[in-house]
Amino acid sequence: MSRRKPLGLFITGTDTGVGKTYVGALIARELVRAGLHVGVYKPAASGCVRQKGELISEDALTLWEAAGRPLSLAEVCPQRFEAPLAPHLAARLEGKAVDPRLLREGLRPWQQWADVVLIEGAGGLMSPISDEDYVADLAYEFGYPLLVVSKNVLGTINHTLLTLIAATTFREGLEIAGIVLNEPHPRDPQDISVESNLAELAARCVPPVLAQLKHGENRFEPAVEWSAIVQKARPKKLPDW
Repeated sequence: MSRRKPLGLFITGTDTGVGKTYVGALIARELVRAGLHVGVYKPAASGCVRQKGELISEDALTLWEAAGRPLSLAEVCPQRFEAPLAPHLAARLEGKAVDPRLLREGLRPWQQWADVVLIEGAGGLMSPISDEDYVADLAYEFGYPLLVVSKNVLGTINHTLLTLIAATTFREGLEIAGIVLNEPHPRDPQDISVESNLAELAARCVPPVLAQLKHGENRFEPAVEWSAIVQKARPKKLPDW
């Protein structure tokens, strides 16, 4: 394996459906505009759709297109399953199993090619991704700082703080680059917490709340210089595998 150490972020969420892919794609586009070769990697995906006989991860496709279609779509997400379940359960329905070694080795092409790699987990930080691994296991072994995507709804304070606690207590702890508060769906007019969640998180979280992203918007508020963020996002170590 190359000993090159590209920059990178591991994008995780407080839950499934919080908009990790949307946030990751916006970051990828900005980094490409900054002149960087951006790799995108989703170790495993479920809920994939079948197109012309091939399973396609729509999340992987979105990230790949945002990064300018580097390498191949298959290398963005090497393990794809159809059922909308945790990957290890979706694989089991197909008489298969998620390959733990491939989860890790699938990062190699991106580390050898990219200036910066954006890795997107499946579900939340403590979601199982194989029979043996949680998403947090990959985040720890890859060594890149976390970008936590939180959903701007009632309850996000608890969900975000629990994710941060899990990150800081998992093994020797996971570094956290920051938090993005996202609105993946139109606002519920009955949910008045959306007006106060940003300030509450900023007051209660030690890692910085970098920005919020309103539904349907393609810019962060306030603007984030992602090239500066990733300049600090170096892996603590290279994986041993």
